Amino acid sequence: MPVAIKFGTSGWRAVIAEDFTFANVRRAITGIARYVASKKPRGAAVIVGRDPRFLGESLVSLAADILAAHNVAPRVIPDPAPTPAIAWAVIRTKSDGAINFTASHNPPEYNGIKFSTPDGAPALPEVTTQIESEIAALDAAPPPSSPGGARSPASAVKREEIDVAPGYLARLKEVIDLDAIKKANLRVAFDPLWGAARDYPDHLLRRAGIEVVTVHDFRDVLFGGHAPEPDDHLLEDLRAAMKRSQAHIGISTDGDADRFGILDQDGAFISPNYIIALLFDYLVETRGWRNGVAKSVATTNLVNALAEHHKVQLYETPVGFKYIGELIDRDKIAIGGEESAGLSIRHHVPEKDGILAGLLCCEMVARRGRTLGRQLDDLFVKVGSFYPRRENFRLTPEVKAKFTSKVHEDPRELGGRRVREIVRTDGLKLIFDDGSWVCYRLSGTEPVVRVYSEARTPDDLEKLSAAAKQWIFE
Repeated sequence: MPVAIKFGTSGWRAVIAEDFTFANVRRAITGIARYVASKKPRGAAVIVGRDPRFLGESLVSLAADILAAHNVAPRVIPDPAPTPAIAWAVIRTKSDGAINFTASHNPPEYNGIKFSTPDGAPALPEVTTQIESEIAALDAAPPPSSPGGARSPASAVKREEIDVAPGYLARLKEVIDLDAIKKANLRVAFDPLWGAARDYPDHLLRRAGIEVVTVHDFRDVLFGGHAPEPDDHLLEDLRAAMKRSQAHIGISTDGDADRFGILDQDGAFISPNYIIALLFDYLVETRGWRNGVAKSVATTNLVNALAEHHKVQLYETPVGFKYIGELIDRDKIAIGGEESAGLSIRHHVPEKDGILAGLLCCEMVARRGRTLGRQLDDLFVKVGSFYPRRENFRLTPEVKAKFTSKVHEDPRELGGRRVREIVRTDGLKLIFDDGSWVCYRLSGTEPVVRVYSEARTPDDLEKLSAAAKQWIFE
């Protein structure tokens, strides 16, 4: 039996040479090609891009052949490109979608496929379900042999090469107040973690006359031997660069540049939860945008408190940026974000943009003239303090079976705290009388439960986190 190809919250990902093989890639891309061709039998065009991972060039070429064999014109990006730049190119060129070979922040042994729809957003479940059905149909009745494993001889459609950088960088110049950053004499350090954002934000800043120092700005398919994830423990080289250059802020992006990591002037890592809240407050202040704010169910309630303070509509979505992207596409929100370091803003791409997040933080520090830490203190004074945490716990088969049954129950209390409300937007979220909360989400790909906790003081967070863990294993 062939490996089941399932598109999760950010596409399909697997270990290279294990499940992510050329044979399985052919199946996945053929499923996408058949889906696109069924929606637009004539004149369809799809962008094909990649991050810097191993064999990316070969995968792009394979996808282009399969698309062409299905009369879908491939628009190929020859160099690694950020996911948000690909999303912007889909919108700007009026393409019928994009195939992006990336495993985002996953370790170097992984690769993956993201599919975006004509609005530049990650494909919603109703689309990926149809693609999975096309793959299943292909497996049940393999088509005749043809180029790229497709169903028909190569057509007359032409392969076109496109450069997504100029259009995307021009868009960022419209969104970011580069003059304010320059006037503040802000010094910036940037770490693309060997990923697709190389020569994007630093290039834009330098051309505006802003001092930038960059680390890890060369291709390494092993990403330094670890996941290209802009998390606290992987940003030591960025901290060192900040210290050497006396930078005011450090910005970082993951493998495909859809996630961000931000360091304050003293090298302190600022949680993505807090960055989303700070930028929401800043955009209301500077842009006057009050049309709405969105956050995933696992993201800090500091956003809720600010929405109430600013009298802005709050939307709480399942985990997966595609749900926030849909709200951006409909201009329902000024900003939307997830605690896993993804955000975007209105009139921009309905896709996570780590480059945008970093540049907006630079602008915010420049215009407010205060470090991120001080700005966060100001928010706490304004609406109260919030302390979030995310933890992953591996489960034995026995514990997983027991816990899977447990999360479908309606607990009345946890660790002595009375449950005020149960939310099942995504997983199980328990909200307590004092406003603290815990959210449990079982992984769909491994025996892991993700636990999100938030309390109003650091001490209470420790107690809540311990109680949340105990509830899993008791």
